[in-house]
Amino acid sequence: MKKADAIELLGGSVAVAAKAIGINPQAISQWPDVLPARLVDRVIAACVRTGIAVPDGVLGARASVEVPHV
Repeated sequence: MKKADAIELLGGSVAVAAKAIGINPQAISQWPDVLPARLVDRVIAACVRTGIAVPDGVLGARASVEVPHV
């Protein structure tokens, strides 16, 4: 996932994305252009917590993991 795609997915601005993840905007400015798996996981988790639909292509191999409905 690209940093720009993650920011767009989480609300379109660095400030909104940072708030969704629970970090400060300066931390996002230090992210690389292509996010490593650990940051993609945080983006996906923030989407799940805030009710944002995660695009199928973002899940990749994680799509085979079943998440129980609560």
